[in-house]
Amino acid sequence: MNVIVLAAGKGSRMKSDTPKVLHPVAGTPMLGHVLKTAAKAGASRLILVVGHGAPQVQDFARSFCAQHGLPSPDFALQDPPQGTGHAVAQAMPMVDPAMPCLVLYGDVPLIKEASLKALRAKLTGQVALAVLTARLANPYGYGRILRSPQGNRMIGCCEEKDASTEIRAIDEVNSGILVADTPRLKDWVGRLQNNNTQAEYYLTDTFAFAHADGVGIDTYECQEGIEILGVNSQSQRAEIERQFQQREAQALMDSGVHLADPLRIDVRGELTCEADVQIDVNCVFSGSVSLGKGVSIGPNCVLDTVSVGEGCRIEAYSHLSHCKVGPQAVVGPYARIRPGSELGEGSHVGNFTEVKNTRLGRFSKANHLSYLGDAVIGERVNVGAGTITCNYDGAEKHTTIIEDDVFIGSDTQLVAPVTVHKGATLGAGTTLTSDAPQDALTLSRTRQTTLTRWKRPRKKAH
Repeated sequence: MNVIVLAAGKGSRMKSDTPKVLHPVAGTPMLGHVLKTAAKAGASRLILVVGHGAPQVQDFARSFCAQHGLPSPDFALQDPPQGTGHAVAQAMPMVDPAMPCLVLYGDVPLIKEASLKALRAKLTGQVALAVLTARLANPYGYGRILRSPQGNRMIGCCEEKDASTEIRAIDEVNSGILVADTPRLKDWVGRLQNNNTQAEYYLTDTFAFAHADGVGIDTYECQEGIEILGVNSQSQRAEIERQFQQREAQALMDSGVHLADPLRIDVRGELTCEADVQIDVNCVFSGSVSLGKGVSIGPNCVLDTVSVGEGCRIEAYSHLSHCKVGPQAVVGPYARIRPGSELGEGSHVGNFTEVKNTRLGRFSKANHLSYLGDAVIGERVNVGAGTITCNYDGAEKHTTIIEDDVFIGSDTQLVAPVTVHKGATLGAGTTLTSDAPQDALTLSRTRQTTLTRWKRPRKKAH
């Protein structure tokens, strides 16, 4: 199927230098949502009609399609913009005439794959044009669907600005999304005229051409009116964001996830959850996040591209990015797990501890106020409060190796590259610059001294 995506609009009401279709919803530019849905609906050829900010839109579309395994897009330039019909006309030389054409909009990100497939199914030997419609409580601004006196057959569409009071009372609206036989669509857009109040070429005028030509027209009505909502302002973008998040929250709850408050969750990527997952308020999930069975996520956590194993607890205000957390581990509160880190089964990373590019072994713990960077830490290791792996010499990063069953006292600095061998103990306050031998106590601190005759200074009397 050919898919033409109209993405040329400037979006003046957005008050932004960013092209309208690149404004994000759920962390992804609106155009990205449309492209993914188009591909799922059966697009084998993607043609984007670009105009304002064309280089930015093209760069994003190429990168996004390559990253997500979508068909490589082609581009048609609409300059200057002269309406939706004119935009589709620019794309027609690039379509495959043997396949039908689906027309989508880059600023309508909530459209569902199921709706597009149902619309495509309407196109048969007797039907050469199928239009996606919806019924809205407030249809203001949308073109109204015109039907035969019997009400069972679509005969055209009238835009809001050209509509009479009677027509404006109709609540069934045109989404702008349609699928059509390609040779016929090419003929219809070639016959468009701009004799209307906007002096634009309306794609909707093709409906009247189809009716006049005796061609079968059918419609599919969306189950949810929000699917066809477009974005023309920041307030509309915010409304779409909330609608998207509510839809995601409902899907999570339908799959068995316990959400403390479905109005206070943000999914900005792909979140998959196994049974009995609990998510507290104000959590943000981006990238690809998977939560194993029985995982508990505390309030105000941020997870970006993370795998969390069965039975884990991620406590409040923790931030995890591009890492892996093993089963039964505990993270936080107020912990930061940075990219390249892997926490083993039953491990603990506690409050105000930062872990970067580090493997923390099974049942090892770093519970308080520590920094572990570029380290390989074995099993059953206790890392005392205030421990730092000094991994950066100002030019290069170096690795600290801590083997199994090591006990590291509080306020210890490990100056990498250095190895703490199995079973070693480091005394509190140690600065380790050489390897610590196995099963021995290593410490570096000055001898404690008491001065019995010392007097604390006192302020002079005035």
